[in-house]
Amino acid sequence: MSLKVVVCYGRPDDPDAFDAYYRDTHMPLARTIPGLVDFTWGKCSSLEGDEPPYYGVASLRFADAKALHTALTSEEMAAAAADVPNFATGGVTMYTQEEQSVVTA
Repeated sequence: MSLKVVVCYGRPDDPDAFDAYYRDTHMPLARTIPGLVDFTWGKCSSLEGDEPPYYGVASLRFADAKALHTALTSEEMAAAAADVPNFATGGVTMYTQEEQSVVTA
């Protein structure tokens, strides 16, 4: 089991500007968060062919509850969170998730 912070980004006003800012500015900020054991990012597409509810989703994985708590209260997480309004013009939904593998369980 691991814990993660999931960040779901709505469709931005300017996808190219979002992509450049996310890659060049926000990702480097997020990678400094203490206790981070994995950080994934990907753009969304719909199985039905229509517009998906999110433009992209990021997952920040932590080993346990203590590591997640340390991350959530860190200066680095505060800096990354404060940066979100600089590029996420389509809005953002954030939540934590406890995750278990059902393949290796």
